Amino acid sequence: MGMTARVLAVDAGNSKTDVAVVAADGTVLATARGGGFRPPAVGVEQAMDTLAEAVEQAFTAAGVTSVDRVSACLANADFPVEEETLAAALQARAWGTSVEVRNDTFAILRAGVTEPRGVAVVCGAGINCVGMRPDGRTARFPALGRISGDWGGGWGLSEEAMWHAARAEDGRGAATDLARALPAHFGLPTMYALIEALHLEQIEEIRRHELTPVLFATAAAGDPIARDIVARLADEVVTMATVALTRLGLLEEETPVLLGGGVLAARHPQLTDGIQDLLASRAPKAVPSVVTASPVLGAALLGLDAVGAPAEVHTRLRRHFEGRRSVVSGGSGPCV
Repeated sequence: MGMTARVLAVDAGNSKTDVAVVAADGTVLATARGGGFRPPAVGVEQAMDTLAEAVEQAFTAAGVTSVDRVSACLANADFPVEEETLAAALQARAWGTSVEVRNDTFAILRAGVTEPRGVAVVCGAGINCVGMRPDGRTARFPALGRISGDWGGGWGLSEEAMWHAARAEDGRGAATDLARALPAHFGLPTMYALIEALHLEQIEEIRRHELTPVLFATAAAGDPIARDIVARLADEVVTMATVALTRLGLLEEETPVLLGGGVLAARHPQLTDGIQDLLASRAPKAVPSVVTASPVLGAALLGLDAVGAPAEVHTRLRRHFEGRRSVVSGGSGPCV
C-alpha cells in the first residue's frame, strides 16, 4: 500500500496546470506541470484526463498514491453548479479522501495573504475578482465577460483599442496614435489592412492579445485615447475591489487587496498609479500589492486551511515556493 500525503494542490488554468503534493508538515514532496484545463472546450472527462497526467507524475515522484485533501483551484469553475460538477469528477478519480473546488482566482488571493482574508483582482486575458474571510464567507463575480457585466482584461483591452483605432482611421472617431501603432505591430500599414487580416484569419485571432502591450506603450507616450482606456481599467479594478470589500464588511478595516495576472503584474505606471489613487479615495484602508507567488501555493494553503494545519506548516510550505521573501504588503501603506 502506498503512502498518503496531506494535500494535493491543483492550480489549473486555461493554458497550463500546476500541481503539488504536500506532506503533513508542509514539505513539498513533488510538483508537476501539465496542459491547459478547458472543460467547456473538450468536456469534463477529457479535461480531467489532462489533469491526471500531471497528478500521476507528481504522485510517482512523491512516492504516494493518494492524499487526505484535494484542494483544486480551477479555471471555468464560475458557478456553484460548476464547482460541484468538477468536484464530483475529481472525487471519482480517487486521488483524495475529500475534495474542494474553487475558482482559480482564489489561488492567487490565498497565495498573497498570510491568512484567508482579503480581496484579489486578476487581470490576464479576462478580469475577475474574489474575496474571502477566515470564517468562510466569500465574495465573487461570474466573470464571464460582457454578459456578466465585466469590462477589461487583455482581450477586452485589445478589442477596445481596435475599436477606437478603426474609428479614428475612417473618420468616425477622434484621432489616436493607436490607428498607426496597432497595425504597425503586425507590419501592416493601416487599420483597414489589420481588420482585413484578422477577418480573413491571415493573422490568428489569438494574436490579438499582442495588442495590449501596444496599447500601454501608446498610453505611456501620451496618447489621450489610449490613456483614457488605461484609466477606465484602473477604475474597473478598483470598482470590483471596493464592491468585494463592501460585501465582506472589510471596507473599514485594513485589508490586503492583491493584484494578479499578466496585465497588473506588468506594473504599467499609469495603471498602477491610477489604481493606488482610486483605492486611496474609495477604500482608504485597503493595502494593495502585486502577487508574484505561484498560484499553486495558494491552492496548497487553502488545503492546509481546510485540514487545520498549524502556522508553522503554512510557513514551511510558503518558504518552498518563495524562500524567505514575502509578497504580502505590510501595514505601513500601499506597495503596488
